[in-house]
This record gives sequence, structure tokens and C-alpha cells, in this order.
Amino acid sequence: MTIPTSTAAPWRVRVLTLFPEMFPGPLGASLAGKALARGDWQLEAIDIRAFAEDRHRTVDDAPFGGGAGMVMRPDVLDAALTAVTGGPDALDRGRVVCLSPRGVRLDQRLVRDLAAASPLTLVCGRYEGIDERVIAAHRLEEVSLGDFVLSGGELAALALMDACVRLLPGVMGNSAGPSEESFEGGLLEYPHYTRPAAWTDRRGVCRTVPEVLVSGHHEKVRQWRAAEALRLTRARRPDLLDHRPGATDRDARTVCE
Repeated sequence: MTIPTSTAAPWRVRVLTLFPEMFPGPLGASLAGKALARGDWQLEAIDIRAFAEDRHRTVDDAPFGGGAGMVMRPDVLDAALTAVTGGPDALDRGRVVCLSPRGVRLDQRLVRDLAAASPLTLVCGRYEGIDERVIAAHRLEEVSLGDFVLSGGELAALALMDACVRLLPGVMGNSAGPSEESFEGGLLEYPHYTRPAAWTDRRGVCRTVPEVLVSGHHEKVRQWRAAEALRLTRARRPDLLDHRPGATDRDARTVCE
């Protein structure tokens, strides 16, 4: 079977990792995998160990000042980054991101920015992290998934790429889909329902779809969804409303009676 090729310039992402076999991982399946096969985006996983110069391919060493764990060496990472991006002053190096728990938190705004950046280079740290000097020398952007620690940057890189790939034109099929999801517009997404309209759970409780959704009244449906998105955001993530202008109590009124 011939796979159709996209006419748009593909989104290019390069991953520097000690475990290139982890990629594309889950991104090789479902819609992201189909888009990768079509050429809508391109992924290159580069083994950092290939840039180590000793026969043991050493990429880490003990931290100065003592302490547990090991630190990824700046000379090895510098060689890898220079080979892949052309160095910190290369005009076409694109954005270079280091996945780190101390970085800025990834949100939908940043995802949109990164999905528009090509090439994008992701550096996956391991052990206790990477030497601070290479972060400064290559002006790496540090990005975090949240306030928790993973064993390495690979899983974070996969999550970041998945969030970006689904925003690329044609990947999701329905172009209106991404604009209605959680965090787009600063709110969580409204609830979803499908057939059957009346469903009895295992406790014998009959649960029905809100009447407005089967009314066929598109404007009332839109208003209900907007009110539900605001209600859920206020209940679960009120912090999002602090950064969203125009979200007032009046907006949360009942719009479908």
C-alpha cells in the first residue's frame, strides 16, 4: 500500500538520549504513527553515547561537592549538541529544550509554540541531571511536565511530542477538534456523552444524557458546553481562571433550563 505524502513541510524533532530504542515508542501507533508514516512529522533519535571518546563510552561522572548519583558530562553533551544543532550560534539550530523537573511547566500555550518550531531538539537527561555548564553554553530551554520526578527525560519527551504532533495540520482529521479541548481558551473541557442516551450502571442507577444535548438546538448546546467548562474549571482548576480575562460568575449561570 502506498502511503500518501504530505505537501506541507514536516515538523522535525530530534531527540538526544541514552536510550534511542525508546523512540518512537507509543508515537509509532495510532494517529501520531500514521502521521509519522505519511511524513507529516519527522523524528530522529540520537544516541548520546556515540559522542563519548573513551572505549567504555562514558557519559557520566560523580558530582563535584559530593552527593548521591551521577551527572551527565558536559564535554559529551557538548559534542552531541554541536553535531546535531550546529552549536549555540547556528542560525538554523531551532529551539533546543532540556526536559528537567526544574524547568518551566509545559502548558498548552508552550505546546503550540513548540509545535510551530522546526527543527526542535529535545535533550533527555538521566541520573541526577546534566552539568550546568552545558545548559548555559548551549542556552538550553528547561521544560518540566510538572512537580514530580521521572527516571529520565525520555517519557517527558514523548509526552511533549504527542501534545505537539496532535496540533499539526491533518493529524487529528477534524480540524476543529484541538480548539475545543482542555486548556484551549484557558478552561478545562466540557463533559462528553454518546449512545445510549439512557444507560443503567451496575448499581441499577439509570443515567441519562443532559436533555440539551439531544435537543438539536446548536446555540443552547454551545452555551451549555461553555457553562460546563467554566464550572469544571472553577471546581477543579481555579488557578486557570486567575490568568483568564473576562471569566466572571455571571458566565457560569445556568444557560439551559
